[in-house]
Amino acid sequence: MKNNRPGRIPPRQYGRVTPPRRTAFVIAAAALFATHAVYAQTAAPAAPANVATPPDELALPTVTVTGARSDSYRARSASVAGFDSAPLQDTPASINVITRAVIEDQQAKLLSDVVRNDASVNNDYAPVGYYQGFTIRGFPIDLASAIKINGLTISGEQNVALENKESVEILKGLAGIESGVVAPGGIINYVTKRPEDVASVTADVDSRGSTSAAVDLGKRFGNDNQFGIRINAAKENIHSYVDGANGRRTFGSIAADWVISPRASLQFDAEFQQLIQRSASGYQLLGGTVVPSAPSSSKLLGAQPWAKPVTTDALNLNTRFDYSFSDNWQGYIAASRSHTMIDDNTAFAYGCYYVASCGAGGTSPYFFSANGDFDVYDYRSPGEYRRNDEVQAVLTGKFATGPIRHQLTLGMSVERRVVDLSDAVYDYVGSENIDGPDQTFAPSPNSPSASFRQLDSRQYSVFGTDRIALNEHWQILAGGRGVLLRQRSWTEIDGPSTTTDRSIFLPQVAVVYKPVAPLSLYASYSKALSLGDQAPVRASNAYAFLPPVVSNQTEVGAKYDWLDRLSLTAAVFSISKPFEYAKPDSSDAGYTFVQQGTERHQGIELSAAGRVTERLSLTASLAAIRARAYDSGTPAYEGHQVINVPRLSAALYADYAVPGVAGLDLLGGVNYSGSKAANEEGTASVPAYFVFNLGARYTTKLGGHKTVVRLAIDNLFNKYYWQDAGEQQGDAYLFLGAPRTARLSVTYNF
Repeated sequence: MKNNRPGRIPPRQYGRVTPPRRTAFVIAAAALFATHAVYAQTAAPAAPANVATPPDELALPTVTVTGARSDSYRARSASVAGFDSAPLQDTPASINVITRAVIEDQQAKLLSDVVRNDASVNNDYAPVGYYQGFTIRGFPIDLASAIKINGLTISGEQNVALENKESVEILKGLAGIESGVVAPGGIINYVTKRPEDVASVTADVDSRGSTSAAVDLGKRFGNDNQFGIRINAAKENIHSYVDGANGRRTFGSIAADWVISPRASLQFDAEFQQLIQRSASGYQLLGGTVVPSAPSSSKLLGAQPWAKPVTTDALNLNTRFDYSFSDNWQGYIAASRSHTMIDDNTAFAYGCYYVASCGAGGTSPYFFSANGDFDVYDYRSPGEYRRNDEVQAVLTGKFATGPIRHQLTLGMSVERRVVDLSDAVYDYVGSENIDGPDQTFAPSPNSPSASFRQLDSRQYSVFGTDRIALNEHWQILAGGRGVLLRQRSWTEIDGPSTTTDRSIFLPQVAVVYKPVAPLSLYASYSKALSLGDQAPVRASNAYAFLPPVVSNQTEVGAKYDWLDRLSLTAAVFSISKPFEYAKPDSSDAGYTFVQQGTERHQGIELSAAGRVTERLSLTASLAAIRARAYDSGTPAYEGHQVINVPRLSAALYADYAVPGVAGLDLLGGVNYSGSKAANEEGTASVPAYFVFNLGARYTTKLGGHKTVVRLAIDNLFNKYYWQDAGEQQGDAYLFLGAPRTARLSVTYNF
């Protein structure tokens, strides 16, 4: 796949969580029982006066109701590390689930707002007004295969809406058995809300003038409530902290369930979103070695009056049919289609090739010049079409062979990914300076070509796992996935194609030891296959796809369920893959994109989620990662941290119920990132930072209906920091974090 947007290349072309039992349910059940008992007593015929009442009928039975705070920040299960929902305590993988309660309390709008709760996840080229990229454990995720909805792959080149999502699951590390061809960082799975009796409206506003309104309507009906439907819709006007990068968003979704019989059920989800917003270019190193000093976070680099916003239309569909053959054997068939259509337009700030000061001091033309000069390009790429289709069939069963118990999973899947792009307009129109006044240049007179097929990738897989319980303490998980990958790519209309055929078996083995019920210890080994990167435009083999690469991972971890209210986890991991980079050489271009050496990331992760006390709930994580390149043939790229990977990062968010004030909770937290290398040589880095957030939630009743008011202040002390030093298509970019922003929302249930 080729994406001609300067410096931008989409990554390689190629369930449902059971909510925690809530105290409200227990109270309602107890109340129902008491009501039934009272009705039975009052409705029974009165006993004749001369008949003695039995002693056990003289009084109602005692009903004890115990109240406790909802455990809304902790999830007990996830589907992201398997093929159906499974208890996190017994899953030998590092998984984080950000619950609906956290999403609502933080008033999250984008995936970047959600993943800030996980220290192992960082932004990786995530500009305002464009779809976002991320790293997990320091490896860039593959947007073509690593983003899922209800366990099925979607086109990741979109900012997925959150209004209809119940949770976001993050699997950290290799996911070859779950996804087949996927980058080694991990996968992110959105879990949609299911139909239930609900009716609410939410309105919010922020300190920059952004406004939005959303409705959530659900109903179960029919005999025994076998039918269910849920509709979510939202409208948002976006006022960005970057001047001139405003936009608007329209979203709608429907979820439907049908319990066909006690053994069969069907569910369907559809969502559509249109996002229209002007995209903001990132900064680059001055002279290739210096981080810009205090540029304005509100400046739109290269702003031109003729530049149009980026328009993204996204449609995601998925359906699933479940059937229970017996109490021990179940199966399902699931299918999905996801596509995005992007009209990409921007006045793009990039490099300094046309600036006289560019060569001073040996500055590379792929960075801003040492004095802050940069070039502006008219970039237009309409009709960018990406589609992911997937069909998956899974059979699960339980059986025993003597004293040994088995949980067997067998399945197969077929995936297809197609990409249509045009030969974009990418023309130089003028040059500016990061500190100078904006200038106006004439747009390019050229026009882009019609879109044409640039990628057709198909993946056929069979997979199986067996969880073997040797006794109450020991379990072995063994399985694998056989993958056949067939891919064709084109670089020009009616031009020759490049074909990739690769078959591989991806094993996964894990051992789980439970010395006591609340504690699980595990060790695992797995492999994954990911497509090779595409060479950047500056390389001698520009736009060439490198062969697929195999990654390996070992992981050791522990999970402890403290008093059935706080989940504590720890994991130590090592992941290695071939090092892919633009190698300096004597070619005319000066670089050739190669696979040489090894990139190895080693680290430790700690996390906690749940209730510390009856009043205090939290979610917290810490990640320490050592990311290095070895045997690359370029000593300058070795011996230091890989670009955009902090050695240490941490995240904390907490909810404290204020005593004496019913319904009032204080919210807040902190995010920390260590310094990050900003170029391949490690000679420049962005500094470490702390960002503090504060908020409050007040729950009351208006007109007899539950009403929740939330206040959130992000970046409370208005910290100035570089949140992203990511690399795309061989070029390094810097993005400033958002300044202090206050948001107020009101949710009314009717």
